[in-house]
Amino acid sequence: MQGSALHPQKVPDLLKPEKFPRTIMTAIPTLNGLAEIADRYDLILCDVWGVLHDGQKAHTAAGEALIRFRTLSGDRPRRVVLVSNAPRPGDGVGRILDRFGVPREAYDAILTSGDLTHDLIAARPGARIRHLGPERDLGIFQGLDLSLVPEAEADLIVCTGLFDDRSETADDYRPELERLAARGLTLICANPDLVVESGNRLIPCAGLIAAAYAEIGGAVVYAGKPHRPVYEAALAKGGELAGAPVDPARVLAIGDAIRTDIAGANGFGIASLLVARGIHAEELGVTAEHHRLGDVADWLGQQAVHPDAVIERLVW
Repeated sequence: MQGSALHPQKVPDLLKPEKFPRTIMTAIPTLNGLAEIADRYDLILCDVWGVLHDGQKAHTAAGEALIRFRTLSGDRPRRVVLVSNAPRPGDGVGRILDRFGVPREAYDAILTSGDLTHDLIAARPGARIRHLGPERDLGIFQGLDLSLVPEAEADLIVCTGLFDDRSETADDYRPELERLAARGLTLICANPDLVVESGNRLIPCAGLIAAAYAEIGGAVVYAGKPHRPVYEAALAKGGELAGAPVDPARVLAIGDAIRTDIAGANGFGIASLLVARGIHAEELGVTAEHHRLGDVADWLGQQAVHPDAVIERLVW
């Protein structure tokens, strides 16, 4: 995971084409179900929001698909680690999934950007933190040696989201961000997502605040996808569950976001499956008015990174 030095990262560098030399020279396959490729993999790193639920209800077939994967016959154990950019500990995400009705049998473990943020803060005992985000995310600080302080007293910023993600935008934070950047404070972004889907709405996330802070010259550390530490931690967890190291060639990342799920998998060197009916649904032509996945080659050709396959929804 990230060390205590809190080395700043810049998201745009991750998405420069030269970082991902793969090209879309051949058609990217569209799958009818996970069963078509499941036997190639021992470990699935599965996104949560946009794949297993939409922020309001569970996608039942997705949970069933993961259960089927975990119970595949053969002499190789099959494991599922949910990897989420949620700015809260994994056990909190598990309780949310319980409420949505996502079965515990669908996964073996949960790893979140909130978990990584917790570790980053733990490496700086006594930190005086300016928290940007709603009260519901305060659990991320539980058990840590820190003080939550006003802007003027802070020596570190932790952003878990917007105070009111229903009405605010990143522009509302710019004056404070400019003052904090002028003082040279580092911002830990506990959720690198820019937006997430909630029903039929897109909700802004901490990634928007972090991007605005970086734009004005502030130092940002990102905890979560698409950055390498979360994948290192996820593979370590998978190996722990399996009782042996996991071959990266037999790991599949599943997600609905090009910028985080697919970019992160590409950067780490593992295969990826893009779920089309998620954050990119409108761009890919799978809105309520268009129920079938169309030709996505043109859209994918415009992206800096590419999945190994596309599926409309995660189904078996």
